[in-house]
Amino acid sequence: MYLLGYDIGSSSIKASLVNAETGKCAASAFFPKTEAAIIAVRQGWAEQDPESWWENLKCATAAVLAESGVSAAEIKAIGISYQMHGLVCVDREQRVLRPSIIWCDSRAVPYGEQAFKELGEELCLSHLLNSPGNFTASKLAGIKENEPATYEQIYKVMLPGDYIAMKLSGEICTTVSGLSEGMFWDFKQGQVADFLMKYYGFDPSLIADIRPTFAEQGQVSQAAAQELGLKAGTPITYRAGDQPNNALSLNVFNPGEIASTAGTSGVVYGVNGEVNYDPKSRVNTFAHVNHTAEQTRLGVLLCINGTGILNSWVRRVIAPEGISYNEMNALASQAPIGCGGISILPFGNGAERMLENKEINCSIRGVNFNLHGKQHIVRAAQEGIVFSFKYGIDIMEEMGIPVQKIHAGHANMFLSGIFRDTLASVTGAVIELYDTDGSVGAAKGAGIGAGIYRDNNEAFATLERLDVIEPNSAKREEYAEAYARWKHRLEKSMRN
Repeated sequence: MYLLGYDIGSSSIKASLVNAETGKCAASAFFPKTEAAIIAVRQGWAEQDPESWWENLKCATAAVLAESGVSAAEIKAIGISYQMHGLVCVDREQRVLRPSIIWCDSRAVPYGEQAFKELGEELCLSHLLNSPGNFTASKLAGIKENEPATYEQIYKVMLPGDYIAMKLSGEICTTVSGLSEGMFWDFKQGQVADFLMKYYGFDPSLIADIRPTFAEQGQVSQAAAQELGLKAGTPITYRAGDQPNNALSLNVFNPGEIASTAGTSGVVYGVNGEVNYDPKSRVNTFAHVNHTAEQTRLGVLLCINGTGILNSWVRRVIAPEGISYNEMNALASQAPIGCGGISILPFGNGAERMLENKEINCSIRGVNFNLHGKQHIVRAAQEGIVFSFKYGIDIMEEMGIPVQKIHAGHANMFLSGIFRDTLASVTGAVIELYDTDGSVGAAKGAGIGAGIYRDNNEAFATLERLDVIEPNSAKREEYAEAYARWKHRLEKSMRN
């Protein structure tokens, strides 16, 4: 008995087959093999053709079936993870009307900012838990104003995962979690956000039928089965955006549990058990995968743009030429905690929502030409990234999320001992590292939705924990002093 998980990313489409009994991945594949194209007609625009997602999904499906030797009849459920905040528009024949406006497209910002101002910050934050910002609803407002002929043809609007589910089943539906990430969900009323729909002039019929996150959301159609080599009637029983799904993949379901990633950008995603929001809208709040009317489970999302991209920049520009990341970590270990007074503000990858959308750029503070070498700067880069996480975690704790344990994949910046030790010691949280990914998580989510697993604890009973990092109590004071100096320099920079 197997479960099939798809991860619909902006770089590639990944598929994984998971043995439901052992929890082990039998095969995985991703396409395209080079990073998927993003259409950027103008600066700040980012679009993709949804049909390309489907073509790459077909390739990935064929590859995992061939590699595993698993027959289609053995696949009992399908789960979908997807890039968040995108907009897909289809007509009554389920034909895509225009390329999808994806998460990193910024043209909707003025629409969201105007709505936030005119509707009132308190109304938006108390009902949506966010500013309408650059999310899906604001993207649709841009289509309505600038492409009226296209807008008139729209039958339903969808997120990328909804589109893939439609292609698999022929049915159009969505989830509360998906609607919340698009700013279509009113948490106070427990329904579609009528006040925002009316403000933008959207017909309520544009919203797809709502299904639970863990439940049958359609079955593979005969046409899709023929295209994919799957069995018609196979149920689709789970879908979620990539960050909620990453948390699921790490078995993060309950208040106070934290999931983190630290690739090019970094994410800290915490689960809150109370409806709450940051009054400065420095973090985003969405319905988590297990949020229901009876059980409040909200995902609070902190994103740091300048994470691994700073580390790679230091490797290219400052570290000795040809050095590996492991060698760079060894070099950094030659510098003391606090780097002899150097602080790096890692914000050189665009405006940071955590800093109230300010673009302060990256800066290196406190360099003494007679004291400091490359090792100090290399370590200061990693500490600066960690301190930016800590700054955001402080915001989450102000919202009532006690950060005691951080779950992360054993990848990217979490491969660095300095990064891990600094994060554990400056936050006081235990870090647990696991071997998992989004498509495997989506497969296990499908197992929960299909009733194959009783709950998340059974689904992730075989999740392999690779390492546990405890805070270094003997050096907490040194880390706290370095963080205080970094924070002072950040706040001074923001005032300038």
